[in-house]
Amino acid sequence: MNLTHTTVTTLAAGLLILGSAACSNPADNVPAATVSDATTTPAPVETTGQTLTIGEGSAIGFIGSKITGQHDGGFTGFEGQINLVDGDPAKSQVHISIDTTTLWADNEKLTGHLKSADFFDVANFPTATFTSTEIVAEDDGYKVTGTLDLHGVTRTISFPAAITVSPDGVTVKAEFYIMRFDFDIVYSGKTDDLIRDEVVIKLDLAATSATDA
Repeated sequence: MNLTHTTVTTLAAGLLILGSAACSNPADNVPAATVSDATTTPAPVETTGQTLTIGEGSAIGFIGSKITGQHDGGFTGFEGQINLVDGDPAKSQVHISIDTTTLWADNEKLTGHLKSADFFDVANFPTATFTSTEIVAEDDGYKVTGTLDLHGVTRTISFPAAITVSPDGVTVKAEFYIMRFDFDIVYSGKTDDLIRDEVVIKLDLAATSATDA
């Protein structure tokens, strides 16, 4: 084959562009959650302290990606509370219950696929829960540790979060990634467009007292 200099240059440029696109992984920009087997029974939801309801203004989202791009998604149906003890997040507890049937994605066809048995299997696992077991203050925020029950799999996870207490209530903001294989979500996708294991989780929670909600 006789390739001209222009052809070679064009091919090289194309490969560089494809290579750059293939390397783009949203998980590269956020910390990884620490995930381990849940060795103890999930802690009961605390009833001491001030109970704040997670509600309006809150969002739970995720970003999944594959070789050729990424998709945003999340859940519109969830509820939970923060039990604030002495106004100190480190003494407090967060509990969230998610209705996985309310899953959405930025593509209608993808929404249906993510709800199927290939991914979240919402027909068999309509609820996911997270209950914190420890919140530790760190120099740049907090480390939240708790029990995540997702897709019928229970794991202990730890992730960094920004927690703010104000007269209006409590906000919790966090972005981190988990490995979907840790929760038996193992669908790989097409051989030429593989789905990445990392999934970015985005939490933006606002909790207020029942009288303010």
